[in-house]
Amino acid sequence: MQSNSRHAVAAGFLGWTLDAFDFFVVVFLLDTLALQFGVPKTRIIATLTATLALRPVGAIIFGMLADRYGRRIPLMANVVYFSIIELLSGFSTTYTQFLILRALFGIGMGGEWGVGASLALENTPRKWRGVLSGLLQSGYSIGYLLAAIATRTVLPHFGWRWMFWIGALPALLALYIRRNVPESAAWKEHRVANFAAMFRAAKGHAQGFLYLVLLMTFMMFLSHGTQDLYPDFLKHEHGIAATTVPYVAMLYNVGAVIGAIIFGQLSQKIGRRYSMIAALVVSLLVIPMWAFGGSLVILAAGAFLMQVGVQGAWGIIPIHLNELAPDAVRGLMPGLAYQFGILFASPTNSIEDALRDRFGYSWALAGFEIFVMVVLTIILLLGRENHGRSFHSGDLLVEKE
Repeated sequence: MQSNSRHAVAAGFLGWTLDAFDFFVVVFLLDTLALQFGVPKTRIIATLTATLALRPVGAIIFGMLADRYGRRIPLMANVVYFSIIELLSGFSTTYTQFLILRALFGIGMGGEWGVGASLALENTPRKWRGVLSGLLQSGYSIGYLLAAIATRTVLPHFGWRWMFWIGALPALLALYIRRNVPESAAWKEHRVANFAAMFRAAKGHAQGFLYLVLLMTFMMFLSHGTQDLYPDFLKHEHGIAATTVPYVAMLYNVGAVIGAIIFGQLSQKIGRRYSMIAALVVSLLVIPMWAFGGSLVILAAGAFLMQVGVQGAWGIIPIHLNELAPDAVRGLMPGLAYQFGILFASPTNSIEDALRDRFGYSWALAGFEIFVMVVLTIILLLGRENHGRSFHSGDLLVEKE
């Protein structure tokens, strides 16, 4: 793999890692922030929903800029933006301030994935797409892992505000991108003349876009439904000590990284959709351990295997969406479908919280995810893929392995 490809993948990976860290910090601070701002914990959970709901706005803004003016500069601007918002979150003195800042953070989070993924994968040789797609998406799990580590190292000694202040460090990534990452050759080849041409290209693929939104909505149900409330679930349903929960989170995020890379590479052999279905089967089989385990060991093992499957399926998403997107709007369409999915799935935490009141925490999580996994399998079976599609004119349409 050429140096340009490595730098592009590194930029996308690091951007998504640091973005995810900034998001998951809140997951570990639900009780702390509720006490700090004097509000019920459900109000803090609502800030997670606000972040998720504003992500499509970022996908539209930064995705359009990326398709019109190139990938590099919008990606740098995005990284600086979400770093500043994360820094300001640590200065919040009221719940209202915190809610507004977390909503604004959603705009930055929504813009990073689509632009970073298109830049990275357009610079990637086709034979490496599967595994590097998994590596790129695993940045999300690494960010979650780093948030768990910060909870055990930063929070006890420096307090919750420092959890957000260190989130300003990603701004330095913009310097790395400016120095080392070249502009995408595929973008230069297929760049649109104006925004009107971009809209025409997107309109011509409306049906395919709607399918991607449906797929991403249920993928968001899958990931956020198994991750966001799980630390809280371990503490309050199974009585796991608050000091132990971050270690469990570290473990299952290691599983997530392993799954993303394994199933990403598998998708090079058996296709994108069948690899995702295989990953879903893994997650479905471990639900009894994950939700109903009778000991810390069983719960931790179930959580590890759950994320092997969940993020195994997710590891294929960056390349699957980019291969399905039209050349002219590859910066916009995958990211926008991704973020519309999160918009429609943004009530996930609130839904599971409501189900908990009626059916108990274990059945709320398990029942919700069983439904999601079954529907996702059907969506994938009814869908299509462009495995090995070229991003450059004149290349073969199917990669020669």
